Amino acid sequence: MDCIMGRILSGRRIIMGDRIDLPLPESNYQLEVILVGASHPGNLGAVCRTMLNHGFCNLRLVNPICSADDVEARKRAKHAGSILENCQTYDSLIEATADISLVIGTSGKREKGKKTFFRHFLFPWEVAEKISSFTEKVAIIFGEEGKGLSTEHLEYCDFLLTLPTWEGYPIANLSHAVNSVLYELHRSRVIENQGEDPAIPSLVPLQRNINPQLREKLNQAIAEMAESLSGVEEHAISFQHTLQRSLMRSMLTNDEATRILGGLIEATTAIQHLKGDDNWQRKRRRRID
Repeated sequence: MDCIMGRILSGRRIIMGDRIDLPLPESNYQLEVILVGASHPGNLGAVCRTMLNHGFCNLRLVNPICSADDVEARKRAKHAGSILENCQTYDSLIEATADISLVIGTSGKREKGKKTFFRHFLFPWEVAEKISSFTEKVAIIFGEEGKGLSTEHLEYCDFLLTLPTWEGYPIANLSHAVNSVLYELHRSRVIENQGEDPAIPSLVPLQRNINPQLREKLNQAIAEMAESLSGVEEHAISFQHTLQRSLMRSMLTNDEATRILGGLIEATTAIQHLKGDDNWQRKRRRRID
C-alpha cells in the first residue's frame, strides 16, 4: 500500500507539523502494523501519526471497536489521515496475516511461572537488527488497550517483543508502545541509510569528529584568547585547558568547530582592542591560515 504524501505549495512557508514532499524511507522488509480490538479513536489516530513520523504507512485493524472514520481519530492523526483512509479491516488475526511471512506479537505481561514457557521476548532494538535484512512482509501485532493480546494470539505469533518498561508499571499506552517500537525500527534505517536514502537526508551528523587541521586551529585560537586575558598567568592557563577539554569532550563536528573558532577570534580581537593592542587585529587572519 502506498501512502499519499503531502506536497508543499509553491511559495508557502513550511511550519512545524507540516507534511513535506519526501518519499517514505526504504526497507528490505514491508512492515504491516496490526491493531487487534482498537477501542479508543484517539489512540487509533495517534498510532497513525507516530507511524508516519517514523516513515511507515501500512495499518491493518482486526475487529476494531472504534471506526477509522471517527472524528477524534482523524483529529489525532493530524497529517497522517491517509493511513486511516487506506487501512484494511479484518475479522480475525489469521485472516489479517494470511500474506505475512513473519508475525511478531507484543506484550507487557512478563509473568513468572507457567505462563513464561512460550514468552521468549526480544527488545525492540533486537527486532530491528534481526529484520533489517528480511525481504518479505513483517507484521507487528498490538493488542487492545487495557487488555493486550490474548494468550491465543500470542501463541499464534512467531516470536514476541516487549518494551524495557519498569516492572513496577510495565503496561504502556497503545500509541506509546507503537511509537517505541517504530522508533527503533526507523532508528536502524537512519543509522544504516542516512544520506544515501533520499527520504533520510543528512540533517544530524552520525559521526562527530573534526579534522586534524581544524583541531589545530581551534586549539591555537583558544591559546591566543587565554593569552589575551588579564590577570594571573596560572588562571589563563587553567582557562585554556578547561575550555579546550570541555569543547573536545563534546565531540564537535567540523561545522560546530568552525563556528566556535570564528567566535573565539572575534572575542580575542575585542579583548585586544579594549586593551589598546591593535597588533592582533591586523594579524588575526594570518594566524589561522
